[in-house]
Amino acid sequence: MNINYYEKGKVGVLELQGRLDSYNAPELKRTFEQKSANTPYFIFDMNGCEFIDSTGLGMIVACLKTASQAGGDIRLVGIQDKPKMVFDITRAYKIFQFFDNLNSALDSYELEIGS
Repeated sequence: MNINYYEKGKVGVLELQGRLDSYNAPELKRTFEQKSANTPYFIFDMNGCEFIDSTGLGMIVACLKTASQAGGDIRLVGIQDKPKMVFDITRAYKIFQFFDNLNSALDSYELEIGS
């Protein structure tokens, strides 16, 4: 898994590429914890994420909990069909906001935080 980070205004963007599974989930946790010191508002760009297992999903939920406790949120962008099935089967789709592209996710934060 490759994780790229950059900021768009007050929002941190994490691009996830590859597989988010039990082997790679700790890398996401480390990166998120480091970057969440800068902002509680995140977008996880999932366009390059081809697979998520239950551990990977659990890590995304744990990141959401951390962001929420800091007054922030995580929005998901460009989730592919296979990873989306994991969200559908577990009903985790109910706790996330999904967007087709980065700009629409950023626009959704505009009203909230004025990024």
